[in-house]
Amino acid sequence: MANLKEIRTRIVSVQKTKQVTSAMKMVSAAKLKKAQDAILQIRPYADKLNNILCDLSESLEGSENPYGEIRKEDKVLVVAISSNKGLCGAFNANVIKQVKNIVGGDYKSNQNKYDVFCIGKQANEILKKELNVIDCNISVFDDLSFETVEPIAEKIMESFITKKYDKVQIVYNRFKNAGVQILDTQQFLPIPLAEQNTTTNADYIYEPSKNQIIEELIPLSLKTEFYRCILDSLASEHGARMTAMHKATDNATELIKELNLNYNKARQSAITNEILEIVSGANALAQ
Repeated sequence: MANLKEIRTRIVSVQKTKQVTSAMKMVSAAKLKKAQDAILQIRPYADKLNNILCDLSESLEGSENPYGEIRKEDKVLVVAISSNKGLCGAFNANVIKQVKNIVGGDYKSNQNKYDVFCIGKQANEILKKELNVIDCNISVFDDLSFETVEPIAEKIMESFITKKYDKVQIVYNRFKNAGVQILDTQQFLPIPLAEQNTTTNADYIYEPSKNQIIEELIPLSLKTEFYRCILDSLASEHGARMTAMHKATDNATELIKELNLNYNKARQSAITNEILEIVSGANALAQ
């Protein structure tokens, strides 16, 4: 059994860790409320806009809608959305594992077929050691807004229009609630067909003109969808971190109880030994 000083040192150490995890849990809970409100507000708008986009893309000819052009997948871009910080359970590990599965599974036959673009520091640090990571953006979460996400989406869309990439996929965690995050792999470009998204085909009347719709609505819809994915990931991150810190705090509490019990047992054993020594000494003097 460890001596009393070692146990006291461990108790103090675990108590400090518990204070940190408890504080991080409260901070994540506060950030989660803001992120959850943001994603819940934009999700109905983004979903409806995406449904219209899929229907509209279905009704256009291939030459009219460059964002819906289906090509042979010679070059694929995988966008991995993670976080800048850790301590959020399996949140980042799931994204990293899924990207590796896509690259190692779908495109294993040709290692030059895929590129990876990381949003978030955690995925970049791991994936750049094994895969072809062409770029990484870690500053978008510092001041997350549609305006800060728009240039990233435009860059990705431009790479598809110029045929640098034939397909773009996004790997991210979709927010369900504070305790549940769903790993999702979404085809960003080319725009999925309407039937793939369970939408209803509609015969639209274009106003002011079909060309203006293509030039303005489709890019706006894609940027909004990309922004929604990042908001989903951010809310999922705070939910995962809050859950992880809650479990860590509970584990620290249980560990402190166990250490206190061991400390009391060790102290009782030490007192008993001292009493036995005193009694043995008294008996020796009496003889």
